[in-house]
Amino acid sequence: MTRKYFGTDGVRGRANAGAMTADMVLKIGMAAGQVYRRGTHRHRVVIGKDTRLSGYMIEQALTAGLLAAGMDVFLLGPVPTPAVSMLTRSMRADLGVMISASHNAYFDNGIKLFSPDGYKLSDEQELAIEALVDNPGKFIAAASEMIGRAKRIDDAGARYIEFAKRTFPGERGLDGLRVVIDTANGAAYKTAPTALWELGAEIVQIGEDPNGFNINDKVGSTAPQAMCARVREVRADIGIALDGDADRVIIADEKGRVIDGDQLMALIATSWAARGELKGGGLVATIMSNLGLERHLIDKGLTLARTKVGDRYVVEHMRAHGFNVGGEQSGHIVLSDFATTGDGLLAALQVLAEVVRRGRPVSEVLDQFTALPQVLKNVKFKSGKPLDDKQVQQAIADAEAMLGNRGRLVIRPSGTEPVIRVMAEGDDAPLVNRVVDDLCGVIAKAAA
Repeated sequence: MTRKYFGTDGVRGRANAGAMTADMVLKIGMAAGQVYRRGTHRHRVVIGKDTRLSGYMIEQALTAGLLAAGMDVFLLGPVPTPAVSMLTRSMRADLGVMISASHNAYFDNGIKLFSPDGYKLSDEQELAIEALVDNPGKFIAAASEMIGRAKRIDDAGARYIEFAKRTFPGERGLDGLRVVIDTANGAAYKTAPTALWELGAEIVQIGEDPNGFNINDKVGSTAPQAMCARVREVRADIGIALDGDADRVIIADEKGRVIDGDQLMALIATSWAARGELKGGGLVATIMSNLGLERHLIDKGLTLARTKVGDRYVVEHMRAHGFNVGGEQSGHIVLSDFATTGDGLLAALQVLAEVVRRGRPVSEVLDQFTALPQVLKNVKFKSGKPLDDKQVQQAIADAEAMLGNRGRLVIRPSGTEPVIRVMAEGDDAPLVNRVVDDLCGVIAKAAA
């Protein structure tokens, strides 16, 4: 059954429109509260948010819906998504909620939900919530004496900082390392630099002054140019760029060159394997990860399991098959020994630990494999299903035949934006570029 409101990472859309109006958010809160109201105990939910202007409105509407369902609400304020996941578990909450649209611009917002074990909801749980949203008459309000209470938790950030620091292996810390940390004017603007500084690093921060409008604006993991320039300017040892809710990370080496999630996963997996800490015999990534990563792991005697795009699918495969490292090329890195969702800071700490161990520059430590030429382009569409067009299907078949066993082709609709993503990779760079350009042209014509 197709989900109506939930995408690959919760409910997301333009703030004050569609599913992100106060009225709709109220209904989502009521529905989620009823679905997770189990037993006669006092139920509790933790709510975190990033720094978007619309976060105030959504937080209040969501709180009202949850209180009406009989949930006690604990408001965490601006904290990273992984902090919400962690605090859902540690505070024994029945539900966790993060208000964020991740790497999107300020005018979007979203709602991510976590079950009591800190994992994102299953498709079945999301469908149950959607069914109640569309049928508010089936909502059973809490009795007057059972309406929930709301309370602010002032030390949520400090709790997460201490948790993150405990995941850093070794006793030396980060003394002597100069780190540029770009917090995207987002949820981790206090927690990430504080954790790094307390571990001993010299901190140079950018994207640290949120104003409600500048989240992810020319900063963060989707716009790492500012981080790279700052690394070169201050001669830093490493640059770390998080996105708006800090569940993904992109690294820059000491030369200011971008290093993506595939290289980070390769380093973490192979270093853990060398110490006997890797589980599952490899790592889990999505269909978007570079073929070079797969070949590298095979050479090391490890495997690469691929899933659909979305860290929730990565986590599901990890849980089902016993892996403890997984993630996405975009920088969602899931380390299940510590966390139940992607955590940009925790992944960065594992990289930093390996840099300290080896005593080598980041450019050498993270030069794990040679990536194959890979091209990704987006084609916008307004409505319909362009991929069902016969000419598009024929063009895809022709492109796959051209690449043969020399590369891969991945075409999929985005789960968060009205675009078709066209990705190809292979040993022949000119062929890869030609395949993507030709396919984008055919899809754009069908989408017009």
